[in-house]
Amino acid sequence: MVFGFLMTHFNIKIFGEVQGVFFRHSARLKAREIGITGFVKNEPDGAVYMEAEGDEKTLGQFLEWRK
Repeated sequence: MVFGFLMTHFNIKIFGEVQGVFFRHSARLKAREIGITGFVKNEPDGAVYMEAEGDEKTLGQFLEWRK
């Protein structure tokens, strides 16, 4: 018997004062802690762009964390 999990993918762009305050590093640590994969990078316009994959519940936790 094979069990599968439905993976969800989010593209997230965060605006505001997030560059230079260790936001990318904090996001990376939180994602690892709760089992999300993806990446985060600074954008030329000052925003931070993230792509995150995981199950719906875990991604929901991640979105709540970033508020």
